[in-house]
Amino acid sequence: MGVQSKPAPLPPWGYAVAGSTGAVLANALVYPLDIVKTRLQVQIKRKPGETSDHSEPHYTSTWDAITKIVAAEGTQGLYAGMSGALLGVASTNFAYFYWYSIVRQLYFKSQKSTAAPSTAVELILGAVAGAVAQLCTIPVAVVTTRQQTQSKAERKGLLDTAREVINSEDGVFGLWRGLKASLVLVVNPAITYGAYERLKGAIFPGKTRLTAGEAFLLGAMSKALATIVTQPLIVAKVGLQSKPPPQRQGKPFKGFIEVMQFIVKHEGLTSLFKGIGPQIVKGFLVQGLLMMTKERMEFLFILLFRYVRKLRSEQLAKAAELAAAAAAKAKVVVPIATK
Repeated sequence: MGVQSKPAPLPPWGYAVAGSTGAVLANALVYPLDIVKTRLQVQIKRKPGETSDHSEPHYTSTWDAITKIVAAEGTQGLYAGMSGALLGVASTNFAYFYWYSIVRQLYFKSQKSTAAPSTAVELILGAVAGAVAQLCTIPVAVVTTRQQTQSKAERKGLLDTAREVINSEDGVFGLWRGLKASLVLVVNPAITYGAYERLKGAIFPGKTRLTAGEAFLLGAMSKALATIVTQPLIVAKVGLQSKPPPQRQGKPFKGFIEVMQFIVKHEGLTSLFKGIGPQIVKGFLVQGLLMMTKERMEFLFILLFRYVRKLRSEQLAKAAELAAAAAAKAKVVVPIATK
């Protein structure tokens, strides 16, 4: 999102629709990578030569996961839980971009300055917007994660999966599992959009409208940076929101610190970064496509708003002319009576 040093040409909901539209299109295109990275992140890494009595498949790489999922579940297995995931993407991004626009406008009003905010301020504004968005939309993320990690035999619809979560020992609060990790992870979009703003100013100084290629490049670079920094938290959040691993014998994790401790104990420190390959590729493509699409959508919305305002002003001017003409016709000169 460009620095809004001048009055925003769009209302907050305009930026929200533009951002959520771009996010849905981008995530739909790379959804199989989302399935793969989620399954890589929830599985317990085996040691060389180790076998397991559990029936869950084990994946050694991104390509191995893709081939095994297709072999076991068909091509549709790569799109399991897609409807719920895209609903979550749309709602989360709408809420994020809406509140991001709001807090930026409030910041500029409070500062009474047109100067671009510092990197620290950008991160804080993004974190506030992200926290509000997560509070509203995390139940969809919990249900989607469950759907993505279900086998073909266990697969359920969005509502049935939600009921399964509610019927667990956490009750309805199970829909907010991983909330703490999600609130910490608001630094991810904060880093992403903070880096996007700083890179935009550094690489394309003074440029207010980026080309599709420029927006893609900046979006991809900023997301890759944010993913590397926050990957351990991403892995922990997925572990919290999915079914507990067989070694836990059905006992859910209590918090993301416990998930991290479990992973380090059973798989080693480097496993906090498992699934980072497809995570970065997905983030690279999604963020690049999102920012590219969002820039174009914002431009189209601006043109639409200008056209609507022009039509409205023309209609008001015409209405004023008609009212003046009607008043002139209705005007009656009253003669002054003299005695």
